[in-house]
Amino acid sequence: MPKTATKLGINPTHNDTIQSAEPPLLPADSQDSRLTLLLKEYFSQADIEKVWEAYRYAEIAHTGQNRKTGEPYISHPVAVACILAKLHLDLPTLMAALLHDVVEDTGVEIVVINQKFGKQVADLVEGVTKLDKIEFQSALAAQAENFRKMLLAMSQDVRVILVKLADRLHNMQTLEAMNAQKQKRIARETLDIYAPIANRLGLNQIYRELEDLSFKYLYPMRYRVISKAIKVARGNRKEVISKILDSIKQRLEDAHIVADVKGREKHLYSIYRKMTSKHNTLDQIQDIYGFRVLVKDTASCYLALGSLHALYKPIPGRFKDLIAIPKANGYQSLHTTLFGPFGTPIEVQIRSEDMHKIANAGVAAHWRYKTSDASLTALQQQTHQWLQRLLEIQTESDDSYEFLENFKVDLFPDEVYVFTPKGNILALPKGSTAVDFAYAVHSDVGNCCVAVKINNELAPLRTEMHNGDNVEIITAALAKPNPAWLNYVVTGKARSHIRHYLKSIQATESAHLGERMLNMALRALHVEPHTIGEKEWKKVIRDYGVKSKQTILSDIGLGKRVSLMVAHQLTAGHPELQVDINGLEDAKTKLPKKLDNITISGSEGMAVQFAQCCRPIPGDPILGFINKEKGLIIHTHDCPTTRKFKLDPDKWLDVEWGSDNKKLFKVNVHMVVANERGMLAKIASGISDVGANIDNVSVEEADGSQYANVNFTVQVRDRVHLAELMRNLRKIPDVVRINRVKGVHAEEKI
Repeated sequence: MPKTATKLGINPTHNDTIQSAEPPLLPADSQDSRLTLLLKEYFSQADIEKVWEAYRYAEIAHTGQNRKTGEPYISHPVAVACILAKLHLDLPTLMAALLHDVVEDTGVEIVVINQKFGKQVADLVEGVTKLDKIEFQSALAAQAENFRKMLLAMSQDVRVILVKLADRLHNMQTLEAMNAQKQKRIARETLDIYAPIANRLGLNQIYRELEDLSFKYLYPMRYRVISKAIKVARGNRKEVISKILDSIKQRLEDAHIVADVKGREKHLYSIYRKMTSKHNTLDQIQDIYGFRVLVKDTASCYLALGSLHALYKPIPGRFKDLIAIPKANGYQSLHTTLFGPFGTPIEVQIRSEDMHKIANAGVAAHWRYKTSDASLTALQQQTHQWLQRLLEIQTESDDSYEFLENFKVDLFPDEVYVFTPKGNILALPKGSTAVDFAYAVHSDVGNCCVAVKINNELAPLRTEMHNGDNVEIITAALAKPNPAWLNYVVTGKARSHIRHYLKSIQATESAHLGERMLNMALRALHVEPHTIGEKEWKKVIRDYGVKSKQTILSDIGLGKRVSLMVAHQLTAGHPELQVDINGLEDAKTKLPKKLDNITISGSEGMAVQFAQCCRPIPGDPILGFINKEKGLIIHTHDCPTTRKFKLDPDKWLDVEWGSDNKKLFKVNVHMVVANERGMLAKIASGISDVGANIDNVSVEEADGSQYANVNFTVQVRDRVHLAELMRNLRKIPDVVRINRVKGVHAEEKI
């Protein structure tokens, strides 16, 4: 038991609480005193005493612990509580902030926090606590699982991430105590995950500070150069900025608009991001200084906009009405860029006081401002919808890496706003396609979409959405997600649903193939599959440590388990099923019956794939290779690719074509033809005459020659059909040579 646990009065048999004690005497300028002042702004004395009770508990728990900066560890949770108190967060959140490292860094169990401070506080502390007690394969796996746990806790209670963001902000503020390598790792993590989350939740001040601090440690030299240049520019432009500020105030006063006008400097990372995205130097970034106009209500925002447009001419294409169409994080404002004096561009933000409060506090405004304002209600609804999408992604994602990847995709700062046929507005990440839109409407709409109308015109599903597009998705009852969609979808929701569907289909099809392979292995052992009972399967499931029989069958189909080995284990230990063999090696010599061939029909789905290098078709002698990622890959016997790999013989299976093949198979055909007008039309007609389809065609440049090389990928039923096709094409007078091609993609991995 750790020493801190003893100090807290906790022993292995009793979860006693600590003795009440008077708060320590604190210097007037200490953070603890600042915390008290912040609490007095909106808490009763009784609630303040509850916060101090959590403080005293945390202080004793962290006794003897110091931060890298040399300060007592308790200074960190107090600083976190101060950040949250400035946002006027509620009592359980502030208590959790003070206790958030107690479980992770001391011997206190979460059950003790529950007993002492209640379930709400305990749940918040547990959501923030890392998974240090679980062993992971790598630091990356641990990080991914930590994020997964934290984000899932956040989807249940958003206050978890508010505590975590405040925790990360203070850690970034004191990051200079860490070594350079750790500084960069933490800064990168903050920039990739925590800053976008703060932005997504509308916590504008925290978001900007996290970005600037990350920039400082990731690119210290660039940070110093830009910071110094801005200070110089600030001095040089002081007179111009003062003149603009006065003219704006005077114009609004003349229009009888009561407003508070302030100058604002863009934060460093946004300037750097603009320089890199537009490939500009700092001298070319003229709008590093902007103005914010705060008015009393929405109507005054538009009146102020009209007055300022009369004062300075607006720059076309640089106006955004984020009041009519707010950002997904609830942010509302009018943004306009004006031609100022001396040709200086002026960025102006116009918003009401209430909008300004939400712009700074974001989702935390739910606790800070108890109003019935419609925009606040909409913000809460949008946040709830986003958190629900997190839960959907979690449900569809099988592992932490995939969940984190999909979540990162969903943190795009730039958005496009598109309309449904009913006139509703959907906010999507920039670059989203029609498939992303379909899944944003509903997962069933995404799974069944077949076409899209954008602004009443048919368009491909991969078409990117643009602001103001009116989008209508066309669905079909029997439609299914296409694997090719993964190449262009953007949103995490779409990606996770598509992957989940493909994985479930592959698992089902692999299980069917695995069952066929296992049945053949059992019959080779002179055991009929139906004689294997539930008792035998339960034993094997327990021995393998898997969840179900389906998992074992799927593993066999994917080549992760050897069918003969599983068959041997199913028959072992049962007299009525026992086979007199002493091991797999002996079995190979003693088995009186050879394993049957796998029959391939071409309709097995994702579990059986036909190699692109040789494109086998019915009638070709074939063999199968079990790939752990792709399932059973079918090659022709003479495929050049198979000769390049020295593979385990157990990975190869004898396969044969079934007699009921109804599918069309792709095959590569090369032709040398006379370079005459209308030649392609003649060839296409010849292919169509025998009932074959053209899947792809390419023509090599003639380079002035009278002959051209034409490569076709055609769809045929079998070798007989292919022979008929080639005979028909040879009848065309200008066809010089035609042959089937194998090994075009010989570098493909099998």
